[in-house]
Amino acid sequence: MSAIENRLKELGVDLPAAKKPAFEYVAVAVHGDIAYVSGQLPWLDAVHVISGKAGADIELDRAQEAARLCTLYALANLKRELGSLDAIERILKLTGFVASAPGFTDQPKVIDAASKLLGEVFGEKGWHARSAVGVAELPRGAAVEIEFIIALRR
Repeated sequence: MSAIENRLKELGVDLPAAKKPAFEYVAVAVHGDIAYVSGQLPWLDAVHVISGKAGADIELDRAQEAARLCTLYALANLKRELGSLDAIERILKLTGFVASAPGFTDQPKVIDAASKLLGEVFGEKGWHARSAVGVAELPRGAAVEIEFIIALRR
């Protein structure tokens, strides 16, 4: 078991099974020592995502749970693509999109859940540049979608 997988176990975190894209793209594209992770949704199971708009349909804590799930799916897809999460040198950039009701301005608090998880898993190498953006709608009615740029050990 890899060091990162051991760390996940210490944290009591289980990675979900990686999901293959349903549309015409790849979940992870690697170029040189950079991995680009396509937007990940907060899947609860094979067909359902945490859905709704923050500030109307779902509370802040549920939106944060969605951000955490997006991050776990990103890690699962990275593990499938790279073979081991130990190939990750550093999390460079996280871009989080939050389906938001008019007037909802706590997108950074929602995406903090993803940032916190990455810090817990990767330590200092998990801290990253970030954007937290409020949007009107996301695919499948999802509450949150997150994409990543990752530096790799090569």
